[in-house]
Amino acid sequence: MPPLHRYLGNPILTAIGRLFFGSKCRDFHCGLRGFNRDAILSLHLDSPGMEFASEMVVKATIFKLRIAEVPTTLSPDGRNRPPHLRSWRDGWRHLRLLLLFSPRWLFLYPGLAIFLLGLTGTLILLAGDFAVGDITFEERTMVITAAGINVGFQAMLFWIVANTIGIQRGFLPHYTNFVRFRRMIHLERGLALGTALILLGFAAFIGALFEWSAVGFGPLIGGKATRWVIISGTTVMLGTQVLYGSFLLYVLEYRAAAGAGRSSDVPSPLPISSFSRSLGQ
Repeated sequence: MPPLHRYLGNPILTAIGRLFFGSKCRDFHCGLRGFNRDAILSLHLDSPGMEFASEMVVKATIFKLRIAEVPTTLSPDGRNRPPHLRSWRDGWRHLRLLLLFSPRWLFLYPGLAIFLLGLTGTLILLAGDFAVGDITFEERTMVITAAGINVGFQAMLFWIVANTIGIQRGFLPHYTNFVRFRRMIHLERGLALGTALILLGFAAFIGALFEWSAVGFGPLIGGKATRWVIISGTTVMLGTQVLYGSFLLYVLEYRAAAGAGRSSDVPSPLPISSFSRSLGQ
């Protein structure tokens, strides 16, 4: 194998796949495969390029098919033409596929980390300036940390949407815990939470007006008023995301619930068809 593939591409992409999906497979890209025909057809593999090999391992893993590895040796194939593989293009296609089948690593984990960092920084700076050695963080820094709250929350909302679509289209399993989570945050609760956040944001804005009135509505240089304005804008944005996100999820799941003949107003993701649980005897 070329050194780029042997020491960088194959090991790194396989390590990412093992991390994302808990797979025990030590080589996601080996093209020598034996499989049960019915089991592999039930996975509905769609990839048009080199990432097909990774899709086979990923789907077989997440749908709990039995996989066994037998060591093999890569030998020159004797072709008199260059290979069709393009290292960087096909490496990106493999990585893109791994991210597609793992919304948690694409959206949830990064979003949660950004959200918590932004929330922690915002709460610290809301209480006042924060100094680290000769560097002092003020309300200008608070603008960035507050933005992190919204960016992180938006990424986590994308995780919910991506999971919902993935389950409906059948390329993600019908995760029981996720379905329970979705039932807990149905449309009406989302609307109530979003409205509460928006009202809280307006309350923070009123607090900022009181702080401004203390200086006769004159120029503001730092102080609590600026911080309360940042909190107001952040909270209103969060509430708006919750409101529209709740309606978006309801739109995505409404047809699935109607097709299943549900009488409840609380939809749940459309379950996938059953899959074979073994690659062979």
